[in-house]
Amino acid sequence: MSLTSYLLGVAAALATIIVVIELLRRRRLRERHAIWWLLGGTLALVTGLFPGILDWAAGLLGISLPVNLVFFVSIAILVLVCIQHSSELTRAEARNRTLAENAALLEMRVRALEEQADAREADA
Repeated sequence: MSLTSYLLGVAAALATIIVVIELLRRRRLRERHAIWWLLGGTLALVTGLFPGILDWAAGLLGISLPVNLVFFVSIAILVLVCIQHSSELTRAEARNRTLAENAALLEMRVRALEEQADAREADA
């Protein structure tokens, strides 16, 4: 591994961690969303600082090329992020539907009350 690729990997991992922490600090990212990005950034930083860990883990899991382990872990983290977002989207859609139904019911009640008020004014 060349010095340039080593430094680039460490810099990218640090940049990821710093960006996520800054987004958390500015409240532009919630903690439950940031956890996967922090996990991935930390794993990237550790393997960037200690590349031997990647060789050791790949050998332990029976993976011939350590780069394949990097791709597998990266894809696994992204799949977990997608599953989390899908779950939250499903919950948000259900809440949105409930709110729309409640708004429609309230609108019907307001119209009925307005019609009753108009009928009373016409009788008076």
